[in-house]
Amino acid sequence: MPNLINFDEQNKVFHLHNDKISYIFSVVEGGLLNHLYYGKRINEYHGEMNYPRIDRGFSGNLPGSLDRTFSPDTLMQEYSTSGICDYRTPAVIVRQENGSRASRLEYQGYRIEAGKPKLKGLPATYVESDDEAETLYVTLKDQVSDVEVTLLYTIYHDRAVIARSAQVKNNGDAAVYLDKVASMQIDLPNQPLDVVSFPGAHANERDMERAHLNRGVRKYESRRGTTSHQMNNFVALCSPNTDEMNGEVYGFDLVYSGNFAIEVERDQIQQTRVTCGINDYNFAWKLASNEEFQTPESLIVYSDKGFNGMSQTFHHLIQERVVRGKYRDQERPIVVNNWEATFMNFTEEKLTPIVDEAQKLGIEMFVLDDGWFGHRDDDNSSLGDWYVDQKKFPRGLKHFADYVHDKGLKFGLWFEPEMISIDSDLYREHPDYMMAVPGRKPSPSRNQYLLDLTRKDVRDNIIGQVEKILRENDVDYVKWDMNRHLSDIYSVKLPADQEGEVYHRYVLGLYEMVDQITSDFPEILFEGCSGGGGRFDTGWAYYMPQSWTSDNTDAVARQRIQYATSYVYPTSTMTAHVSVSPNQQTGRQTSFETRGNCAMSGVFGYELDLTQMSDDEKAMVTKQVAEYKEIRHLVQFGDFYRLKSPYTSNECAWMFVSPDKKDVLVKQFQTMADAQALSTITKLVGLDPQKHYQNVETKEIFGGDELMNAGFFDPLYHHDYASSSYHFKAID
Repeated sequence: MPNLINFDEQNKVFHLHNDKISYIFSVVEGGLLNHLYYGKRINEYHGEMNYPRIDRGFSGNLPGSLDRTFSPDTLMQEYSTSGICDYRTPAVIVRQENGSRASRLEYQGYRIEAGKPKLKGLPATYVESDDEAETLYVTLKDQVSDVEVTLLYTIYHDRAVIARSAQVKNNGDAAVYLDKVASMQIDLPNQPLDVVSFPGAHANERDMERAHLNRGVRKYESRRGTTSHQMNNFVALCSPNTDEMNGEVYGFDLVYSGNFAIEVERDQIQQTRVTCGINDYNFAWKLASNEEFQTPESLIVYSDKGFNGMSQTFHHLIQERVVRGKYRDQERPIVVNNWEATFMNFTEEKLTPIVDEAQKLGIEMFVLDDGWFGHRDDDNSSLGDWYVDQKKFPRGLKHFADYVHDKGLKFGLWFEPEMISIDSDLYREHPDYMMAVPGRKPSPSRNQYLLDLTRKDVRDNIIGQVEKILRENDVDYVKWDMNRHLSDIYSVKLPADQEGEVYHRYVLGLYEMVDQITSDFPEILFEGCSGGGGRFDTGWAYYMPQSWTSDNTDAVARQRIQYATSYVYPTSTMTAHVSVSPNQQTGRQTSFETRGNCAMSGVFGYELDLTQMSDDEKAMVTKQVAEYKEIRHLVQFGDFYRLKSPYTSNECAWMFVSPDKKDVLVKQFQTMADAQALSTITKLVGLDPQKHYQNVETKEIFGGDELMNAGFFDPLYHHDYASSSYHFKAID
């Protein structure tokens, strides 16, 4: 493999490159790192992006220097600090023993290693062999405090992504505090840019917004302890003319599941700075002498082929080098979940008919949701008591699991391991396990409270309970839920000067717990959930290959949610189920066909009572299950393209293409019907223009160039919330 990272010793220029991208920065006066270029591959750099020298009023200079043409305040940097005449958003703030928050990081040296290191205690992208990537380590040092920062840059040989993180080490004698420590910073030159973000709410996750970037600071963040429904930890910067297939775009994703902040600042001369990392809200990490701190990883993707190009880079990276284990490359089963059928009001006798129907309809897994443990008949009790409710399962849960298995189905089980109820044996035995601020009454949310996962004894207790259930009941699948955000942030085991570490220590403790359980049970398929999509992030995908995309199962709402989610996350991470109509979240009535077409665009299943369905509906389920088994590999592992946006039109369309371009699936949706309907056309992308493709249903044959350039007319629907599906296969 050719070198991916070069260093020009004479000009002190680093150039990270592969066939797709170049990332270039240099060492300049004062030992600062000057960002030069990130974008489409260039063969050689000849100094054309060197920092323009000009005296900028009120932009200070280097210590002791009378050169007014060089200022940290206007230099495009790689990693900035506070207190050095750079008045823009800093990447790191180090509070020292004397209370000072000033530091000056100066270049010390570098090394290049084959492969990619693991990040201790944190999820991250990985390599399967060292020849896949190279990693650059650049060391910076503050001479006064003796704090050392090492910036990590990894470039893969075949992916348009730079993976970045930072390691901070205190080499001084006195403790320091990290009041802020970003995973990455990048400064881009003056150019018109739009910013795309993904805010939302419970049942309305990742509700995409696009705005022109003007001067000032925009902060996209979560202060809820998790990545949250309210803001996803991803943003994109793009040229104003960028669309799905054309234009330049930079995507920034943080591989982390806790409080985050992505700050985008347009400065006085309209340069753009992006910092990405742990949110500095109520954060302060005590770094004692000789201690180190590792930031989460941030991923920076470049595309000159629009948003679809960016998304496909993320999709392949997450699917192939974030997700791990048995199910990374394995087709996921079709499930039925009992939640919307029974809620917590069930017994074994009430559940077995659902299992019987599932078997008849060809469904492959039954998932038992909330209510099987403790004495939980509503959401007021039993979280933390992970033992079987004997009233509901008098013969034990294993008896029911055996029944499911005997019917030829796999057996799944719901947990919420991070939570505790006041009405629980766990709380009565260990009230200190609950996170609470001394002297203050803790706040419930969904009638539940938070376990202090910063503590090993708490984690060990929950691990022991959960693993006992998994071991004794032949569980094939776990749905790991979290139905509240963090509050009452305090740990009784930490001293006062380390309480600013609780948010991050919670996440580290959670990662440790999840890593142990998933490692101890590698045959189990784990699915993430947080009231739907409240913790849908790349960090969580490292441990759980799929997540419940939203509690909102309405097919029309899900088109927007799944469309926006696909900007970063591959289809194989998105679970999507057919639920009842009228929908329980929106009251909207949609056809079984449309509900199926939307849900079959993800990891497919059902969220309804199979025993209450009509014969016609059961026949439709049988048909959908058979169809999904035919297209499953294509949907879960094919290349995904967005064709029409539900955010800008009355339509939505997307498609899946196999790597060899021989298998193609298109799902097309129309929201509202019209008395004078417009004729609309869908044009496909990503096909082989030299191949001919046959419509599997109609047997019609079209050229790949026809389908991409001319397209085809969509049906003229005479009802709302309509959809169509097209399956093409290449023929010789």
